[in-house]
Amino acid sequence: MNWSSAVPDSALWLAKAYAITVVILAITVMLLARFTRWGRQFRRMAWPYFNPRRTPVPMLILAVLLLLTVFGVRVTVLFSYWFKDFYDTIQNLDEDGFWHYLGVFAILAVIHVVTSLVTYLVGQTLEIKWRIWLNDQLTDDWLDGRAYYRGNFLADPIDNPDQRIQTDITTFVASSDTLSMGAVTAMVSIVSFTRILWDLSGPLTIFGTEIPRAMIFLVYIYVLVSTALAFWIGRPLIMLNFMNEKLGATFRYALVRLREYGESIAFYRGENVERRTLGTRFAAVIRNMWAIVFRTLKFSGFNLAVNQTAVIFPFLVQGSRLFKGQVTFGDVMQTAQAFGQVHDSLSFFRESYADFASFRATLIRLTGLANANQRARALPILDVSESGDQLVIRRLDVRVPSGETLISELDLTLVSGDALLVKGASGSGKTTLLRSLAQLWPYADGSVTRPTGETLFLSQRPYLPLGSLRAGLAYPDQQAADDGTLRAVLDKVQLTHLADRLDEVADWTRILSPGEQQRLAFARVVLVHPRTVFLDEATSAIDEGLEYSLYRMLRDELPDSIVVSVGHRSTLNIFHNRQLELQGSGQWSLTEQVE
Repeated sequence: MNWSSAVPDSALWLAKAYAITVVILAITVMLLARFTRWGRQFRRMAWPYFNPRRTPVPMLILAVLLLLTVFGVRVTVLFSYWFKDFYDTIQNLDEDGFWHYLGVFAILAVIHVVTSLVTYLVGQTLEIKWRIWLNDQLTDDWLDGRAYYRGNFLADPIDNPDQRIQTDITTFVASSDTLSMGAVTAMVSIVSFTRILWDLSGPLTIFGTEIPRAMIFLVYIYVLVSTALAFWIGRPLIMLNFMNEKLGATFRYALVRLREYGESIAFYRGENVERRTLGTRFAAVIRNMWAIVFRTLKFSGFNLAVNQTAVIFPFLVQGSRLFKGQVTFGDVMQTAQAFGQVHDSLSFFRESYADFASFRATLIRLTGLANANQRARALPILDVSESGDQLVIRRLDVRVPSGETLISELDLTLVSGDALLVKGASGSGKTTLLRSLAQLWPYADGSVTRPTGETLFLSQRPYLPLGSLRAGLAYPDQQAADDGTLRAVLDKVQLTHLADRLDEVADWTRILSPGEQQRLAFARVVLVHPRTVFLDEATSAIDEGLEYSLYRMLRDELPDSIVVSVGHRSTLNIFHNRQLELQGSGQWSLTEQVE
C-alpha cells in the first residue's frame, strides 16, 4: 500500500477505528471502576459530570475530542505512507514526483496543524467547563453541613482543604484529559502501525534460528519487559508525589499564618522561632524533593536508555534487506517510523508513569476531601428547633472530645426580653456552650428550642469578608440596607468616620482594629434585628465605657430580643436579668436578678 491508496480508505478506517476505540474505552473504564480502587475513585470524581442524565453536553464534547484524537492518528499514518513514497521518489531520482510529494506534504501539514489546534481548543473547553463544575461541587460539598468547620473534630482531619480545591482540581482535570487522550492515541497507533510494520517486517536469524516478522516480536517483547521494569522502578513516585503536595501545602500554611499574625509575632520579637519553624517545614519539602529527584533519575535514565536502544532496531533488521535489494529506501524509512510509533505507543504507560503517579496522588487527595466532608456531616448534631418566642434548653449535656463532662443536665427557659450572662472560670465551657447551641459542637446532647425568626451569633473575633465595607455590614446577607440606614447604624456604634467608605473594597480585617471590628459586629445586630442574639465576649477589645454604650444601644434597639452573653466583666451585670455560672465538672448554677 502507498500514500495514494491509503487516502480513499481513510473515511472507512476512521469510522471503524472510532467505533472500536469507544467500545474498548468504555469497557476499560467499567472494569477499572469495578475492580480497582483508583478506578472507583476516578468514577466518583468524573461520572457525575459526564452523566448524560444531568446534561449531554460534556459527553458530546468528549465524543468530539475522541474523534479528533483518532483522526490525528490517521493523519500520522498518512504521513508514514507519504514518507515511503517520498523517499522512493528520491531513490528513483524522479524530479516530478519529488515536487509532487512536496505539494502533498503541504496539504497534510495544513490538515495536521488545523487538527491540532481544533483538538487543543476542544480539549481546553472540556477542561475549563469540567473544572468549573467540579470546583462548584467540591466547594458546595465542603460548605454543606458546615463540613469546613466540623471536619476539625474528626479523628484524622485532612490537611489543606483549600489547596485540594484550588490546585488539585486543576491538576486532576488537566491530567485526566492528557492521560486519557494519550492512552487513546497510543492504543489506535499501536493497531495502525503494527499493520504497517507487519507488512514491512522481514525475517531475522538469531543463533541459527530464523524468526519470521521479527520486527513485530522484537518491539513487543522489548517494550513489555522494559515497561514492567519501569513500573517497578517508578512505583515509589506515587507516595513521593503525594507527600510533595502535602508538605508543600504545610509550608505555605506556615507562611500564611506568619502573615496573618504578623503584628503579634512582631510584638513578641518571635522572628527566630518563626524562622526555625519555617526552616523545619521547608527542610521536609526539600528532603522529599531530593527523594523525587533521585527516584526520577533512576526512572528517566532507564527510559532514556530504553528509547535510545530502540532507535537502531529497524535499521539492524532492514539494513541487510536494503543492501540485498529486497526492500526500497522508502520501505526502510517507513519501517523506522512505524517501529518508532509502535514503540512509543507501547511505551506510553512506561513514559507517563510519573504523570500517572502524580495523578494518583491528586485523586487520593480529592477523594480524601470528599470522604472527610461526608464524615464531618455524619458527626452528631444537637437537636435545635424553632418555635414560639422562648429559648428553651432541656437536659443539655456538653462534653470535651475525651468524654469529660463540662455541663450536665442544663435546663433553662428564657422569654422575650430576657438577657442571660454566662460566666465561669477559663475552661469551664462558656464558649463551648455557645458552639453547642449553634450546632457546631458535636459532643453535646439534649434539645433546644429557639424563637422563630433570625438568630445571630457574635464571636470574640468578628469575621469580615473580602470586599466592600457595605458587604461586610450586610454579612451574611447579600443585600445591604440603603446608605441612610447604614450611616445611622455606623453612628450608633461610633464608627461615623467610616460612613464615607462604604463602597471601598479592601481587606477590612487588616484595616480596622479589633475594637472597631467588634463595633461593626454590633452594627450588624442592629441591622438584622434578630429574635435571639448570642455574644461570645463580643466586647473583649473595647473599653468599659464604650462597652456600656454598645450594650445600652443593644437593649434599646432590641427590647424584645433574647440576649445571651459570655463575659467576665462585672459591668455587664446591669444589662442582664439572669446569670448562669458554670462551675466545671458538669456543675452549674442559675441566678435571677443580676445587679
